[in-house]
Amino acid sequence: MSNTNDFDAKYAKMTAAPVERLVLGLAAPTITVMLISALYNMADTYFVGSLGTSAVAGVGVAFPLMNAIQAVGFFFGQGAGNYISRQLGAMKPEDASRMVATVFFTTLAAGAALAAAGLARPDALAVSLGATPTIMPHAKSYIFYILLGTPWMTASLMLNNLLRFQGSASYAMAGMVSGAVINVILDPILIYVCKMGVAGAALATTISQFISFCLLLAGCAKDGNIRVSPRDFTFRLDLFKDMARGGAPSLSRQVFASAAAIFVNRLSGDYGDAAIAAMSIVTRIMIIANSALIGLGQGFQPVCGFNCGAGHYGRVRKAFWFCVKLSVWGLSAITAMAWPFAPDIMAMFRGDDPEVIRIGSLALRLQFLTSPLMGWVIMNNMMFQTMGKSLPANILAARQGLFLLPILYALSHSLGLFGIQISQPLADAAAFAFSIPLHIRVMRGMKQ
Repeated sequence: MSNTNDFDAKYAKMTAAPVERLVLGLAAPTITVMLISALYNMADTYFVGSLGTSAVAGVGVAFPLMNAIQAVGFFFGQGAGNYISRQLGAMKPEDASRMVATVFFTTLAAGAALAAAGLARPDALAVSLGATPTIMPHAKSYIFYILLGTPWMTASLMLNNLLRFQGSASYAMAGMVSGAVINVILDPILIYVCKMGVAGAALATTISQFISFCLLLAGCAKDGNIRVSPRDFTFRLDLFKDMARGGAPSLSRQVFASAAAIFVNRLSGDYGDAAIAAMSIVTRIMIIANSALIGLGQGFQPVCGFNCGAGHYGRVRKAFWFCVKLSVWGLSAITAMAWPFAPDIMAMFRGDDPEVIRIGSLALRLQFLTSPLMGWVIMNNMMFQTMGKSLPANILAARQGLFLLPILYALSHSLGLFGIQISQPLADAAAFAFSIPLHIRVMRGMKQ
């Protein structure tokens, strides 16, 4: 530990401070990180977009690779973070220190292995990601520098989660936001001034991720956080099992979300480019709308973990219901305000195509209808995952695969385009209904 007195003060705060204030204080930095990341992605797309269609496509085909890198980082970060918060709550900092060192070096090794596999056959990787002959030069340039930075990218995401689960969301925010800002500054310099083109955008990402990694690593030595020490590395099967158990829901969530997005695009293709564009825009809008919800849930997780470890289950239940009520009311308010302006929201992205606006407006309104239910579903998912309840956590994390994919397949054949538009809200409603008995079972066990 960096300082015993700092840890004692943090423990007292996490297990005794009012849970409402605690959750909001931890959630604010995570919401900020998500909003900054969204703005960064928009700026990155803008700079690359000025290089031409093939350049944009070259970056676009690399998105699945970026998703894979992110999935690895979140798998290790969430898996270890849940365990660490419970151990700190149980006043077992030695066990938490062993997990921190073990997951740190394991994540770096996994990132290095992923990079080596890609660099060994870059042409085959680019083709598998969907690069055509005209896109190939841009895709290879972009992928090359991204792969070089893969160990730092996975480690940055992992460290961000570790700091957040220790109740140091402000350090996590500082590290991630600094990297995003540096990326935006470096993009035009490397792309235009240095005339590196698409490769410049990738190099900017790699440099900024390395700086973010260094800042996050420095944050581990401050404010009662756990230092990363090679001496604490432990090759124990039980640690890796806990890591996998806690990280599996995050991995499932991203895998099935990606699969669902690909499935929606392919089914929408039968109705023309306008349908694909409309559904992809709706997906992006809903991600933005849900960012505050996810940030709130991430603020709840360390409170849940600490107090579960300390045996303060009443505080866990109180924090959970506070988050559910706040998210349901917040999403209901967003739905009420956005419903009449759905066509205007769609027009912001594609104002010159009335067909895109028509298809997207209906899909957007339908998804807004069931969005308040997601407050309940996501908070339960995060609570189960943090408590180490792997089975119910994995079930809810895989909800897109369990509910959306079958509904999409059935309704797209029976109802056509409308079946695609209504599939996500129906899947959300099904996930909500399915989560109720899971919640009851876990809560009964907690009370006992």
